[in-house]
Amino acid sequence: MKTLQKLGFGIFIVGLTIFCSLVFIGKYQLSTEQFAEVISSKGIKSELFIEAINTTVVGKEFSGPFKLSTTIIKAIEDANIVHRKNREWSKVIWDKPHSFSYEIAKTAGTGAIKENKGLFWFLTFGLGIFGSLLYILPNVITLGPPGIKNNGIFFNSVTNRGFLGWFVFIFLVTFYVLLYFFPDYIVNWTYIVDPISESLSGNLASQWFLYGFLYCVVMTVMAIRMYIKYRNNKYQILRTTSVWFFQIVFAFLIPEILVRFDKPWYDFKNAFPLDYDFFFSWNLNSLISSGGFGLFILVWGIVLTLVVVPVMVYFFGKRWYCSWVCGCGGLAETLGDPFRHLSNKSIGAWKLERWLVHGVLAFSLIMTGFTLYSYFSGAQVVLGIKTQTIQNIYGFLIGSIFAGVIGTGFYPIFGNRVWCRFGCPLAAYLGLVQRFKSRFRITTNGGQCISCGNCSTYCEMGIDVRAYAQKGQSIVRSSCVGCGVCSAVCPRGVLKLENGPLKNRTFSPEFPLGNTLK
Repeated sequence: MKTLQKLGFGIFIVGLTIFCSLVFIGKYQLSTEQFAEVISSKGIKSELFIEAINTTVVGKEFSGPFKLSTTIIKAIEDANIVHRKNREWSKVIWDKPHSFSYEIAKTAGTGAIKENKGLFWFLTFGLGIFGSLLYILPNVITLGPPGIKNNGIFFNSVTNRGFLGWFVFIFLVTFYVLLYFFPDYIVNWTYIVDPISESLSGNLASQWFLYGFLYCVVMTVMAIRMYIKYRNNKYQILRTTSVWFFQIVFAFLIPEILVRFDKPWYDFKNAFPLDYDFFFSWNLNSLISSGGFGLFILVWGIVLTLVVVPVMVYFFGKRWYCSWVCGCGGLAETLGDPFRHLSNKSIGAWKLERWLVHGVLAFSLIMTGFTLYSYFSGAQVVLGIKTQTIQNIYGFLIGSIFAGVIGTGFYPIFGNRVWCRFGCPLAAYLGLVQRFKSRFRITTNGGQCISCGNCSTYCEMGIDVRAYAQKGQSIVRSSCVGCGVCSAVCPRGVLKLENGPLKNRTFSPEFPLGNTLK
């Protein structure tokens, strides 16, 4: 079995190496016709930029994306300096430089990768998936007795902040930085998923389609790992199946198919304020102009946030969303499961968590208030603050850095729920409802607790579950996502996830504890 796992790991590394190497290879040559098409589609009116690209890019061959990107971005910046100085605002190129560079690079690509997309998909995604499964599946043969195995997790370099853990951290952070801020560097990655994108939406793949597809692949492979590890726990099997289904169908397939029928791209499970740009003017205008279907999405988005979310939290706790529906939670529970024990359990982390997550919620609500006021009044400035500026700040700091780079990239260092604990505004909203108006709680039987600490160790939300269990006190915390792992790893059956009446939900039940003197 060890030999098969080593072989699988080796195949995975080969696929990953080829995938990473695609960033540095490839050929790009932009023709006059291609450039004219890009200029027309983007509505560019800058003669300075057009002349610069015709001189430095059109007809010339580039052996990698970096030199091409540098040349295009310099042309954009030089032209914009002149246009801003002359107040020629209609000629300013407002697109993000690297995003505009991506459009040109996507059009200009030539060579082996673009001409052999299927082959390179097999050499990257194919080998990665096959190697991962070959590494995971031998565990089925050596299942052994029932129970959840965490053997060696604190001695494994990947899962205990060792050398390999830091390598995974650097890789994930680098990937997210490229995805969010330098899409023109990873255009070769998008080529290999073009056929899949065209079959779903009819369009060539963007970096966001690449991310969505990769997201689904990773969740699928790691869900198989979850099925093996938690094979004797029906709750974990159902929960894993649920988050996988909602990610594949609602967050990936349905939105892409909608685009094929000229409908707005929309994830029907993504509630505001996690979907922070739902009330941005460009989105509202797009939905309204889409007719009845767009209005349905608008109404559904509002109803989901104001009615469905609080009602469901009242009956089932925030677990119905965070652990059963949410894509962020789905990735955390599959890819992030090996790192759940790294979650910081200190009082300091808990205090920081409360300030940060509720601060982000307040920020998102204030931003949305400014946005709606600007939309209906036509004013671009509210209380001396430009609405676009506050939207840009939120999108950069929260939407990109916190939710993306930190939220997932930091799994191997700070655990798998960094975003959910410290940054998700929807989690803060759900948590407020759960803390004060929810039937959900985790009940404890203190008389059976042997203080092994498994529950606290594997709590991804940093809750000291053992402290509650020792006192026989029900666990009612706004941060708890009801993943149920604390109950699953308890060797004595002390913990149980329940829905019950609101009365006395925060008080200890009346039964003798193991350390009570009579």
